[in-house]
Amino acid sequence: MGHREDLLEGAKRCLLEKGFARTTARDIVKESGTNLASIGYHYGSKDALLAQAYVELVEGMSTAFEDGVTEVRGAPGSPERFQEVWTNIIGTMRESGSLWRLSVEIVAMGDQLPELREHLARAQREAARGIVALFSGVPEEEVTEETVDSTGYFYLTLMMGLLMQWTFDPKNAPEAAQLTEGLRRVIEGFEGA
Repeated sequence: MGHREDLLEGAKRCLLEKGFARTTARDIVKESGTNLASIGYHYGSKDALLAQAYVELVEGMSTAFEDGVTEVRGAPGSPERFQEVWTNIIGTMRESGSLWRLSVEIVAMGDQLPELREHLARAQREAARGIVALFSGVPEEEVTEETVDSTGYFYLTLMMGLLMQWTFDPKNAPEAAQLTEGLRRVIEGFEGA
């Protein structure tokens, strides 16, 4: 690997260990075995490097789900699949150095990181498409724009709320079975209305 790649890998490790705000340029240099000048040369700034590292971490998580690292057996659209997908997602929230916890920090710093914020805003649509594919079993390229605008954003909203709960109160945050039961009760409530 060259300095550019070494810096990116070092920045990823620093982000997961220290977070965005606490990672210094010196931390990245120490972790990557490079020098301070190489950050400016290759990325322009420490923040630009960290932003790129964060984007690649998120893309890596998405790829892990797409590549079946988290096996889902329930029938598409079924409560069983709903529970399995949330079980897999929650499992990644439990991991030390969780990308999800880092994401909470990034969201909170959005106004201070306009370049990253713009990129992530554009990525929301694709995230909505990807999560629909996980729950429905339909390939991402077949998920319609209407489905992204409704079901996709529904799932993303649920995920962001779950992420906040797991970040701030992991001992009392809901498990997948609780989410599934909540969904059943909401549906039954609508059917009985």
